[in-house]
Amino acid sequence: MSMRRSVLILILFLLFVLEGTLLPWIIPDVWQMRIIPNLVLVVVLFVTIYHHRHTALVLGLSFGMLHDIVFYGRILGAHSFTMGLSAYLIGLIFQAPRAPLPLMMTVILLGSLLDNSMLFGIYSVFNLNQQPYNWALLHYMLPTMLFHFAIALILYIPVRRQLLLLKNETRKEETT
Repeated sequence: MSMRRSVLILILFLLFVLEGTLLPWIIPDVWQMRIIPNLVLVVVLFVTIYHHRHTALVLGLSFGMLHDIVFYGRILGAHSFTMGLSAYLIGLIFQAPRAPLPLMMTVILLGSLLDNSMLFGIYSVFNLNQQPYNWALLHYMLPTMLFHFAIALILYIPVRRQLLLLKNETRKEETT
């Protein structure tokens, strides 16, 4: 495993830890029921655009399962499935290794909506939520999408730079 991949996994793990430790202190109490922060999903969506959708799929499955075990636990595998599949599908739709900022922000919004919509569907099948989709969309999906958008704006330059370096390193490994 290359050094850059190790750094990427370490960054994702640190973001995962921040989601459970620091963000509950930063996000105001009034917003905590409306925003479901998933910093790992944001970076996994960056990986699917700037590196490769298969890598994003594996990272989404792995860190999604970690989310299921640590944070949610009502249905093991739901977040793993939705995060991995969202990243893979977004990677199929948007194949732009040099995606500009507006395209990447569109990817973040669509990826967040897709992830939350699939989770809503899974929870509806197992009767874990009683609200209709339009209520969920208005009360927690849209606020979460805007939060992910803001986080993506903050992370855009450093994450993109690291992923482009990782892609260049991977190309050099393949040619040797």
